[in-house]
Amino acid sequence: MSEKIAVIAGPTASGKTDAAIKVASMLHTDVITADSIQVYRGLDIGSAKPSKQEMMGVVHHMIDIADIDDAHFSVAEYKRQAEDCIRKLIRVGKMPLVAGGTGLYINALTFPLKFTEVPADLKLRGDLIKQENQNPGYLYDLLQKIDPDSAKRLHPNDKKRIMRAIEVFKTTSRTITDFGSDFQNKAKKSPPYDPVMIGLTMPRELLYDRINKRVDDMMRRGLLEEVRSIADKGYDHRLPALQGLGYKQLLGHLRGEYSIEEAVSQIKQETRRFAKRQWTWFKRDKRIQWLDVTEYSSTDNLALHIVQLISDAKERQYE
Repeated sequence: MSEKIAVIAGPTASGKTDAAIKVASMLHTDVITADSIQVYRGLDIGSAKPSKQEMMGVVHHMIDIADIDDAHFSVAEYKRQAEDCIRKLIRVGKMPLVAGGTGLYINALTFPLKFTEVPADLKLRGDLIKQENQNPGYLYDLLQKIDPDSAKRLHPNDKKRIMRAIEVFKTTSRTITDFGSDFQNKAKKSPPYDPVMIGLTMPRELLYDRINKRVDDMMRRGLLEEVRSIADKGYDHRLPALQGLGYKQLLGHLRGEYSIEEAVSQIKQETRRFAKRQWTWFKRDKRIQWLDVTEYSSTDNLALHIVQLISDAKERQYE
Protein backbone atom coordinates (compact mmCIF):
# COMPACT_ATOMS: atom_id res chain seq x y z
CA MET A 1 0.00 0.00 0.00
CA SER A 2 1.47 3.32 -1.08
CA GLU A 3 2.00 5.99 1.56
CA LYS A 4 -0.38 8.95 1.56
CA ILE A 5 0.86 12.43 0.75
CA ALA A 6 -1.16 15.64 0.37
CA VAL A 7 -0.77 18.05 -2.53
CA ILE A 8 -2.08 21.62 -2.89
CA ALA A 9 -1.74 22.81 -6.48
CA GLY A 10 -3.13 25.53 -8.72
CA PRO A 11 -2.22 28.60 -10.73
CA THR A 12 -0.04 31.42 -9.44
CA ALA A 13 -1.72 33.90 -7.06
CA SER A 14 -4.51 31.46 -6.20
CA GLY A 15 -3.58 31.38 -2.50
CA LYS A 16 -1.64 28.10 -2.34
CA THR A 17 1.08 29.36 0.00
CA ASP A 18 -1.25 30.76 2.66
CA ALA A 19 -3.53 27.71 2.51
CA ALA A 20 -0.60 25.28 2.72
CA ILE A 21 0.84 27.02 5.77
CA LYS A 22 -2.52 26.86 7.55
CA VAL A 23 -3.02 23.20 6.60
CA ALA A 24 0.51 22.27 7.69
CA SER A 25 -0.06 23.99 11.04
CA MET A 26 -3.27 22.02 11.57
CA LEU A 27 -1.60 18.74 10.58
CA HIS A 28 1.61 19.51 12.53
CA THR A 29 3.72 18.83 9.48
CA ASP A 30 6.09 20.56 7.02
CA VAL A 31 5.57 22.02 3.56
CA ILE A 32 7.52 20.63 0.59
CA THR A 33 7.52 23.45 -1.95
CA ALA A 34 7.03 22.64 -5.65
CA ASP A 35 8.21 25.85 -7.33
CA SER A 36 10.91 25.91 -10.00
CA ILE A 37 12.09 29.46 -9.13
CA GLN A 38 11.90 29.30 -5.34
CA VAL A 39 14.58 26.60 -5.45
CA TYR A 40 17.15 29.33 -6.22
CA ARG A 41 18.89 31.34 -3.51
CA GLY A 42 18.52 35.09 -3.88
CA LEU A 43 15.36 35.02 -5.99
CA ASP A 44 13.00 36.05 -3.22
CA ILE A 45 10.54 38.80 -4.06
CA GLY A 46 9.93 37.83 -7.67
CA SER A 47 9.35 34.17 -6.81
CA ALA A 48 6.93 35.10 -4.00
CA LYS A 49 8.87 33.15 -1.39
CA PRO A 50 7.09 33.32 1.95
CA SER A 51 8.98 35.26 4.61
CA LYS A 52 9.84 33.62 7.94
CA GLN A 53 7.01 35.63 9.48
CA GLU A 54 4.57 34.41 6.82
CA MET A 55 5.69 30.80 7.37
CA MET A 56 4.30 31.01 10.93
CA GLY A 57 6.91 28.56 12.20
CA VAL A 58 6.07 25.93 9.57
CA VAL A 59 9.22 24.31 8.14
CA HIS A 60 9.49 24.68 4.35
CA HIS A 61 11.65 22.31 2.31
CA MET A 62 12.94 22.69 -1.28
CA ILE A 63 13.45 26.46 -1.03
CA ASP A 64 16.94 27.97 -1.54
CA ILE A 65 18.59 24.69 -2.51
CA ALA A 66 20.41 25.84 -5.69
CA ASP A 67 22.62 28.76 -6.69
CA ILE A 68 21.48 31.19 -9.37
CA ASP A 69 24.32 30.12 -11.65
CA ASP A 70 23.48 26.41 -11.33
CA ALA A 71 22.50 25.79 -14.94
CA HIS A 72 22.00 22.06 -14.43
CA PHE A 73 19.43 21.87 -11.62
CA SER A 74 16.77 19.54 -13.00
CA VAL A 75 13.43 17.99 -12.21
CA ALA A 76 15.34 14.77 -11.50
CA GLU A 77 17.35 16.54 -8.80
CA TYR A 78 14.19 18.11 -7.42
CA LYS A 79 12.55 14.68 -7.29
CA ARG A 80 15.54 13.14 -5.51
CA GLN A 81 15.71 15.79 -2.80
CA ALA A 82 11.95 16.15 -2.35
CA GLU A 83 11.46 12.39 -2.00
CA ASP A 84 14.14 12.37 0.68
CA CYS A 85 12.10 14.99 2.57
CA ILE A 86 8.93 12.94 2.08
CA ARG A 87 10.55 9.77 3.44
CA LYS A 88 11.86 11.59 6.52
CA LEU A 89 8.42 13.00 7.31
CA ILE A 90 6.75 9.61 6.87
CA ARG A 91 9.31 8.00 9.17
CA VAL A 92 8.33 10.35 12.03
CA GLY A 93 4.61 9.87 11.41
CA LYS A 94 3.88 13.15 9.64
CA MET A 95 1.73 13.66 6.54
CA PRO A 96 3.95 15.11 3.78
CA LEU A 97 2.34 18.23 2.29
CA VAL A 98 3.49 19.27 -1.19
CA ALA A 99 2.41 22.74 -2.34
CA GLY A 100 3.20 24.72 -5.46
CA GLY A 101 2.43 25.58 -9.03
CA THR A 102 5.17 23.80 -10.99
CA GLY A 103 3.22 20.95 -12.52
CA LEU A 104 6.26 18.99 -13.65
CA TYR A 105 7.63 18.92 -10.08
CA ILE A 106 4.28 17.72 -8.73
CA ASN A 107 3.97 15.08 -11.43
CA ALA A 108 7.51 13.90 -10.69
CA LEU A 109 6.37 13.09 -7.15
CA THR A 110 2.94 11.65 -7.93
CA PHE A 111 3.48 9.65 -11.13
CA PRO A 112 5.95 6.78 -11.66
CA LEU A 113 8.30 8.91 -13.75
CA LYS A 114 11.97 8.02 -14.22
CA PHE A 115 13.75 11.20 -15.17
CA THR A 116 17.13 9.97 -14.00
CA GLU A 117 17.45 7.21 -16.59
CA VAL A 118 18.75 9.62 -19.24
CA PRO A 119 21.95 11.29 -18.00
CA ALA A 120 22.88 14.85 -18.91
CA ASP A 121 25.02 15.27 -22.04
CA LEU A 122 27.03 18.40 -21.34
CA LYS A 123 28.67 18.44 -24.79
CA LEU A 124 25.28 18.25 -26.51
CA ARG A 125 23.94 21.00 -24.26
CA GLY A 126 26.90 23.19 -25.10
CA ASP A 127 26.31 22.67 -28.81
CA LEU A 128 22.60 23.44 -28.44
CA ILE A 129 23.28 26.63 -26.49
CA LYS A 130 25.74 27.72 -29.16
CA GLN A 131 23.17 27.11 -31.90
CA GLU A 132 20.50 29.01 -29.96
CA ASN A 133 22.81 31.99 -29.39
CA GLN A 134 23.63 32.12 -33.09
CA ASN A 135 20.01 31.63 -34.18
CA PRO A 136 17.43 32.60 -31.50
CA GLY A 137 14.45 30.28 -31.65
CA TYR A 138 16.52 27.34 -32.92
CA LEU A 139 15.80 25.16 -29.87
CA TYR A 140 12.03 25.54 -30.00
CA ASP A 141 11.93 25.03 -33.77
CA LEU A 142 13.95 21.83 -33.37
CA LEU A 143 11.68 20.57 -30.59
CA GLN A 144 8.59 21.19 -32.74
CA LYS A 145 10.10 18.91 -35.38
CA ILE A 146 11.23 16.04 -33.16
CA ASP A 147 8.69 16.17 -30.28
CA PRO A 148 5.62 18.27 -31.16
CA ASP A 149 3.73 17.08 -28.05
CA SER A 150 6.39 18.52 -25.74
CA ALA A 151 6.56 21.68 -27.85
CA LYS A 152 2.83 22.22 -27.30
CA ARG A 153 3.13 22.11 -23.51
CA LEU A 154 6.36 24.13 -23.18
CA HIS A 155 6.68 27.88 -23.57
CA PRO A 156 9.12 28.89 -26.36
CA ASN A 157 11.21 30.74 -23.75
CA ASP A 158 11.53 27.73 -21.45
CA LYS A 159 14.99 26.94 -22.80
CA LYS A 160 15.93 24.65 -19.91
CA ARG A 161 13.10 22.16 -20.42
CA ILE A 162 13.20 22.46 -24.20
CA MET A 163 16.88 21.54 -24.12
CA ARG A 164 16.18 18.58 -21.81
CA ALA A 165 13.47 17.27 -24.16
CA ILE A 166 15.87 17.53 -27.11
CA GLU A 167 18.62 15.87 -25.07
CA VAL A 168 16.38 12.90 -24.24
CA PHE A 169 15.43 12.46 -27.90
CA LYS A 170 18.99 12.81 -29.18
CA THR A 171 20.27 10.34 -26.58
CA THR A 172 17.59 7.66 -26.82
CA SER A 173 15.69 8.32 -30.10
CA ARG A 174 12.55 8.46 -27.93
CA THR A 175 10.58 11.56 -26.95
CA ILE A 176 10.53 12.58 -23.31
CA THR A 177 6.78 11.90 -23.35
CA ASP A 178 7.33 8.32 -24.50
CA PHE A 179 10.30 7.83 -22.22
CA GLY A 180 9.33 9.07 -18.82
CA SER A 181 6.53 11.59 -18.78
CA ASP A 182 3.60 9.20 -18.73
CA PHE A 183 1.31 11.64 -16.95
CA GLN A 184 -1.74 9.48 -17.62
CA ASN A 185 0.14 6.39 -16.39
CA LYS A 186 -0.98 4.33 -19.37
CA ALA A 187 1.55 1.69 -18.36
CA LYS A 188 -0.40 1.23 -15.10
CA LYS A 189 2.74 1.29 -13.00
CA SER A 190 2.41 1.75 -9.25
CA PRO A 191 2.97 5.41 -8.30
CA PRO A 192 5.50 6.09 -5.56
CA TYR A 193 2.86 7.63 -3.28
CA ASP A 194 -0.91 7.79 -2.98
CA PRO A 195 -1.63 11.53 -3.28
CA VAL A 196 -4.63 13.44 -1.97
CA MET A 197 -4.64 16.21 -4.55
CA ILE A 198 -6.38 19.53 -3.96
CA GLY A 199 -6.49 22.29 -6.57
CA LEU A 200 -7.27 25.92 -5.73
CA THR A 201 -9.17 27.97 -8.24
CA MET A 202 -11.25 31.14 -8.60
CA PRO A 203 -12.98 33.07 -11.39
CA ARG A 204 -10.38 33.91 -14.03
CA GLU A 205 -10.93 37.68 -13.99
CA LEU A 206 -10.45 37.73 -10.23
CA LEU A 207 -7.24 35.73 -10.56
CA TYR A 208 -5.91 38.09 -13.22
CA ASP A 209 -6.73 41.07 -10.99
CA ARG A 210 -4.84 39.41 -8.11
CA ILE A 211 -1.87 38.81 -10.41
CA ASN A 212 -1.76 42.46 -11.46
CA LYS A 213 -1.96 43.66 -7.86
CA ARG A 214 0.69 41.19 -6.75
CA VAL A 215 3.13 42.43 -9.39
CA ASP A 216 2.52 46.01 -8.22
CA ASP A 217 3.13 44.89 -4.63
CA MET A 218 6.39 43.15 -5.63
CA MET A 219 7.60 46.36 -7.24
CA ARG A 220 6.75 48.33 -4.09
CA ARG A 221 8.62 45.79 -1.98
CA GLY A 222 11.81 46.21 -4.00
CA LEU A 223 11.76 43.71 -6.88
CA LEU A 224 13.69 46.10 -9.14
CA GLU A 225 16.37 46.53 -6.47
CA GLU A 226 16.57 42.75 -6.04
CA VAL A 227 17.07 42.30 -9.78
CA ARG A 228 19.59 45.15 -9.96
CA SER A 229 21.61 43.45 -7.19
CA ILE A 230 21.62 40.22 -9.23
CA ALA A 231 22.71 42.08 -12.37
CA ASP A 232 25.50 43.83 -10.45
CA LYS A 233 26.92 40.44 -9.52
CA GLY A 234 27.48 39.68 -13.20
CA TYR A 235 25.22 36.68 -13.63
CA ASP A 236 24.51 35.70 -17.24
CA HIS A 237 20.92 36.78 -17.94
CA ARG A 238 20.43 33.62 -20.02
CA LEU A 239 20.73 31.33 -16.96
CA PRO A 240 17.64 29.15 -16.39
CA ALA A 241 17.07 30.75 -12.98
CA LEU A 242 16.83 34.19 -14.54
CA GLN A 243 14.14 33.19 -17.03
CA GLY A 244 11.63 33.42 -14.18
CA LEU A 245 8.78 35.91 -14.44
CA GLY A 246 9.85 39.33 -13.26
CA TYR A 247 13.56 38.62 -13.40
CA LYS A 248 13.73 38.23 -17.16
CA GLN A 249 11.72 41.38 -17.87
CA LEU A 250 13.49 43.60 -15.35
CA LEU A 251 16.92 42.42 -16.46
CA GLY A 252 15.87 43.42 -19.96
CA HIS A 253 14.91 46.86 -18.63
CA LEU A 254 18.30 47.22 -16.94
CA ARG A 255 19.95 46.41 -20.25
CA GLY A 256 18.00 49.29 -21.80
CA GLU A 257 15.69 47.15 -23.91
CA TYR A 258 12.51 48.83 -22.65
CA SER A 259 11.17 51.25 -20.04
CA ILE A 260 10.23 50.25 -16.51
CA GLU A 261 6.56 50.75 -17.40
CA GLU A 262 6.91 48.38 -20.34
CA ALA A 263 8.75 45.85 -18.17
CA VAL A 264 6.03 45.85 -15.50
CA SER A 265 3.33 45.54 -18.16
CA GLN A 266 5.17 42.55 -19.65
CA ILE A 267 5.48 40.90 -16.22
CA LYS A 268 1.73 41.18 -15.67
CA GLN A 269 0.89 39.94 -19.14
CA GLU A 270 3.31 37.01 -19.05
CA THR A 271 2.18 36.04 -15.53
CA ARG A 272 -1.44 35.95 -16.68
CA ARG A 273 -0.42 33.76 -19.61
CA PHE A 274 1.57 31.56 -17.27
CA ALA A 275 -1.47 31.13 -14.99
CA LYS A 276 -3.52 30.07 -18.00
CA ARG A 277 -0.89 27.43 -18.91
CA GLN A 278 -0.89 26.20 -15.30
CA TRP A 279 -4.65 25.83 -15.42
CA THR A 280 -4.40 23.83 -18.64
CA TRP A 281 -1.69 21.60 -17.13
CA PHE A 282 -3.52 20.84 -13.89
CA LYS A 283 -6.99 20.48 -15.40
CA ARG A 284 -5.93 17.37 -17.30
CA ASP A 285 -5.10 15.62 -14.01
CA LYS A 286 -8.37 13.96 -13.01
CA ARG A 287 -7.06 13.14 -9.54
CA ILE A 288 -7.30 16.78 -8.45
CA GLN A 289 -10.31 17.90 -6.45
CA TRP A 290 -10.90 21.59 -7.18
CA LEU A 291 -11.92 24.12 -4.54
CA ASP A 292 -13.06 27.65 -5.44
CA VAL A 293 -11.40 29.82 -2.81
CA THR A 294 -14.11 32.49 -3.17
CA GLU A 295 -16.60 30.06 -1.58
CA TYR A 296 -14.78 30.25 1.76
CA SER A 297 -15.06 33.11 4.22
CA SER A 298 -11.41 32.84 5.26
CA THR A 299 -8.19 30.95 4.62
CA ASP A 300 -8.75 29.18 7.95
CA ASN A 301 -12.08 27.77 6.72
CA LEU A 302 -10.50 26.73 3.42
CA ALA A 303 -7.69 25.00 5.31
CA LEU A 304 -10.16 23.22 7.59
CA HIS A 305 -11.95 21.83 4.54
CA ILE A 306 -8.67 20.65 3.01
CA VAL A 307 -7.70 18.95 6.27
CA GLN A 308 -11.09 17.20 6.32
CA LEU A 309 -10.60 15.99 2.74
CA ILE A 310 -7.17 14.62 3.68
CA SER A 311 -8.60 12.93 6.77
CA ASP A 312 -11.44 11.36 4.77
CA ALA A 313 -8.97 10.03 2.20
CA LYS A 314 -6.85 8.46 4.92
CA GLU A 315 -9.87 6.77 6.43
CA ARG A 316 -10.92 5.33 3.06
CA GLN A 317 -7.42 3.91 2.66
CA TYR A 318 -7.97 1.58 5.61
CA GLU A 319 -11.60 0.60 4.96
